[in-house]
This record gives sequence, C-alpha cells and structure tokens, in this order.
Amino acid sequence: MSSSTNQSLSYRDAGVDIDAGDALVAAIKPFARRTMREGVLGGIGGFGALFEIGNKYREPVLVSGTDGVGTKLKLAFLLNRHDTVGIDLVAMSVNDILVQGAEPLFFLDYFACGKLDVNTATDVIKGVAAGCEQAGCALIGGETAEMPGMYPDGEYDLAGFAVGAVEKSAIIDGTKIVPGDVVIGLASSGIHSNGYSLVRKIVEVAKPDLSADFDGRSLADALMAPTRIYVKPLLSLMSSIEVKGMAHITGGGLVENVPRVLQNHLTAVLKKEAWSMPPLFNWLQKHGNVADEEMHRVFNCGIGMVVIVSKENADKAVSALEISGETVYRIGEIRQRIGNEPQTIVE
Repeated sequence: MSSSTNQSLSYRDAGVDIDAGDALVAAIKPFARRTMREGVLGGIGGFGALFEIGNKYREPVLVSGTDGVGTKLKLAFLLNRHDTVGIDLVAMSVNDILVQGAEPLFFLDYFACGKLDVNTATDVIKGVAAGCEQAGCALIGGETAEMPGMYPDGEYDLAGFAVGAVEKSAIIDGTKIVPGDVVIGLASSGIHSNGYSLVRKIVEVAKPDLSADFDGRSLADALMAPTRIYVKPLLSLMSSIEVKGMAHITGGGLVENVPRVLQNHLTAVLKKEAWSMPPLFNWLQKHGNVADEEMHRVFNCGIGMVVIVSKENADKAVSALEISGETVYRIGEIRQRIGNEPQTIVE
C-alpha cells in the first residue's frame, strides 16, 4: 500500500540547499581568481576545467596526486578552526608530485558535508586557495557535495587532486643516487597531516589545556599548524643543482618514505643528532609514552622533506635552500646496503 502527500516537496525539504551552494561558489571565486596562472582556460563554474600545457615542455609528462587531510579534521571540528586545513589539503598532493621533479600546474578540491555551512566551507576553500598560491598552481575547479545523513552535523570531508608536469628527461626517480650522496632534511612546520589518530588519542589521555601557551603559541595552534609547502624553493633548487632524489615525509615517517626513492642496493643512514626534534614531538612522545621506533614510523619528527644530492653539491644546495627561507639540516648519507638491512637507519 502506498502513501503520498499533498505537500509539494523541494530539494531543500530533503536537506539540500541549492541557494547555499550558489552562495559558496560566489564567495570563493575571488580567492580562486588569485591563483590563476598561465595555461588556465576559463574559470570556476564550467563542467570541466581546461588547462593548456603550452610550449614550455618538449616532452611533457603529467604527474598527478590525490590525498585528503585525514583525522586532523576531527581536531579542526573540535577547535572550530577551518582556515588552515585547506592548506594541508593542497600540501599533501603538491609535495608528493614535486618529488618526481614536477611543477604543480592545477588543483581541484572535493568538499563533502551533510549540511552546507557557507561560512565554514568558505574558510576551508580560502585555505585551499592560499595553499595553491604557495605552490604556484591554479585552483581550477572542484566539487561541493551536500549529502544529508552522510556526515554528523558540523562535520565535512576533504579530498584534493593535483596535476603537474615535468620534462621527460628531467624526471627524478632516484636511479642516479649512489653511495656517498648526502641526505638533506628540510624542517617541517609541525605534525603536518599524518598521525592524527595517535595525536588525538594522546590529547584524549593527557587532557591538556589546548589554549595554554606552548613554545610561544597555544598548544591548539601548534597542533593545527598547516603542512609546509616546499614547491617554490625546491623548483628553484632543481633549476640550478642536480637533485637526485626527494622524499615527502608523510605517513610512515623517515624510515618508510626515504626507501621509496632508493634502489634495493642502497641504504640511507640518518644521524639523530643532526637535527633537534621540535618541542611538539617531544610533548607527544612524553604524554603518549611513545617509543622512539614508533615516533619515527608515525611522525615526521621535524623533517618534512628529504633531498638527496651529490657530496659535491651539498653545500650549494643547503645554501640555496636557506636563502629560499628553509631551515635545512645535513641529516645523513647514502651507503651500500648490507644484506637485508633496512633501507633507512636512524642512529
């Protein structure tokens, strides 16, 4: 037996506000416009985003990456801070494609929620645009999905997609790395966007005052610091010095990400005393009673990007990166692998 209603139902009655979606698009257009660069054909609002590679490359190879922000979003909901997670979103993808020598060209975002809050979504996507500006890529399009019943009130999810290009002959794949090469570490801005399930567990157990001063800022600010975007300094470095390999230090830490750019016969030996673990990681380790090995597998421990160059180029590379504003450490070297030992050893 069927039932019906004489009431005229609308999409708004079902929980989807088309007007709010239109308001969001209008609100974010000025921020997206600021990210436009050569190659963009058209702006936000079409069914597909158009980008022309042009004549800069003789044999262009497209490099793509996708990622999210993970459970760092749960902390953003708890603190009601939505202005930096968009930077995290961009960083996770552009830093990934950068390590193969690619210049990020454009970025698309996907924002999904149960009920669209225009102010919150605008803050998030303003952060996405800020990240794109830092990376020199265009926020060329995206999707906002309002799906009643899919997410708890006040929560949302984010995904992002970056596309870059590299000259085929300039692809960085680690095959030129040899014993004696130097491993350089670029400082992270904090936890970046990995390990937040453990971070949240430690916060739950320790019950700290998140508004209390922590190393010159609030603990909340330290925990929410956005992921550093290394694109412009490293593109500049690659234009003047041969970079043999790079590793973006995300989930898995140094011990699992550096081997991704090493051939099987090589090992990276890293010296713990070469850099200081930032106070935030010491706090996490102390309050979570986290073992050293677990810290190295979960967190970046202060090193957000690794760059491998020849011994002859090491000093020049460090100097160039410091001039670009990076905090740089010589953290180790490459040697011949012995037997089945790990490909990254932190000693």
